Amino acid sequence: MRLNEKQIAACTGGQFAVEPADARALATGLSWDSREVKPGDVYVALSGERVDGHDFVAAALRAGAACALVMQPLPAEVLALARELGAGVIEVPDTAHAVTDLAREWRGRLKGRVIGVTGSTGKTTTKNLVRDVLAAAHTVVATEGNQNNELGVPKTLLSAEPETEAVVVEMGMRGAGQIAQLCSFARPHWGVVTNVGESHIELLGSRENIARAKAELLLSLPVASGAAFLNGADDLADFVYECSDLTKWPAPTVCFDGSGRYGADGRDASGWRFRPAVWAEDVSLDDQGRPRFTLCARGFSEGWPPDMVGDAPTERHECALGLRGAHNVANACAAAAVGLAFGMDIAIVARALEESLPEAGRQEVLRARGGFTVVNDAYNANPDSMRAALTTFCALEVPGRRIAVLGDMGELGDFAAACHAGVGEHAAALPLDRLVCVGELAQIIADAAERAGMDAGRIVRAGSISDVFGDLDVCVEPGDAVLVKASRFMGLERVVEGLVN
Repeated sequence: MRLNEKQIAACTGGQFAVEPADARALATGLSWDSREVKPGDVYVALSGERVDGHDFVAAALRAGAACALVMQPLPAEVLALARELGAGVIEVPDTAHAVTDLAREWRGRLKGRVIGVTGSTGKTTTKNLVRDVLAAAHTVVATEGNQNNELGVPKTLLSAEPETEAVVVEMGMRGAGQIAQLCSFARPHWGVVTNVGESHIELLGSRENIARAKAELLLSLPVASGAAFLNGADDLADFVYECSDLTKWPAPTVCFDGSGRYGADGRDASGWRFRPAVWAEDVSLDDQGRPRFTLCARGFSEGWPPDMVGDAPTERHECALGLRGAHNVANACAAAAVGLAFGMDIAIVARALEESLPEAGRQEVLRARGGFTVVNDAYNANPDSMRAALTTFCALEVPGRRIAVLGDMGELGDFAAACHAGVGEHAAALPLDRLVCVGELAQIIADAAERAGMDAGRIVRAGSISDVFGDLDVCVEPGDAVLVKASRFMGLERVVEGLVN
């Protein structure tokens, strides 16, 4: 972001409580955490349930904030500090809305392509893969972590420079209309939908309603220059396609399919899956659960956008991911499709995919001091990602035993019991030596696993994290591997930290 304070006041509807010493000086960043403010930043005073950002304006100014956005009068001593430091203070009607206003203004100055990424599972990993692929040949800014909400999306846009060639924006949602609202100011050129699963089903009521919410991204794309990237292996992909009115587009729909079955049942012979498309063949996992496959692409070599009629040659290149799990093949194919649509060579795309590494807390393999392995997947969970994590974990070559520590999954509402039971049934069918379930809903996982045939002696029902440690302290031995996964609110990263240290 490079806006001066008069521009900031104008686009946010603000009034100066303190005029800056130099109104022409450009603000170069934005933060709502006073501990992270850098010189030249705009500090945004947000009012939360537990913390009021107005209490930290003075700290932000001392850290070098060029100005502060506030929505209530500040104490006289804070205003005096702003004058002393030459910083501005701008009063706006709503500071959270002001962040969106700034992003909307700055978005109009970005010359590069904005790519929105959403989906029930895999959107953060796919966003990272898209970022890493494009960064091999272009300047890229992407969402940090999973800051994919009404504050994180604007911050991503504001982090880009006008000349940035690609801005990759992860878009989350908890209800209908939220992605549409994000798109109203992000204005993506291209949209990627990783899949339609069961996360947030508590609020939306059905997978079809979740699909409609995801389709809001594609409905927002520009007709003349837009492109939609859809998972051809997802069972609701056709429904998303129809909800998005993609049949009326002159712009292409790109199919990506990491299932290893593309073409096996004739689905690629016609329709939107035909061309352009990116898919995986000969998918296998090494002894660490990392996928190897042949990356295949059709419809990109003749330029973009492609001719949608006729045959096209298939390009192929071998690829071995640094990420674990067969489910990441689809995410890699999605990222490859974006890179190829940007005009990148398939060999460069494959190499970038191989070099992309997982974030902390997402299938992160750690070595504990006790001589065993911990797979840290405690960042978040939903039914689809829980099943995928268990399958990936059981594909690892482990000299000792496999122990899974599973906790509650959130935001499932009336579907919670059935979703947790499904995870338990899945766990029972895998070669797990021990299943430790912690949390009220996780007890449903334990019960379902036992009903599905898992030996009751291998199932531990833990009431608290201390109970988990009590069990693992006794049973974990050198050579064993422990998977830890639950929704973020369960705080199972404490289990990871305790095991590793």
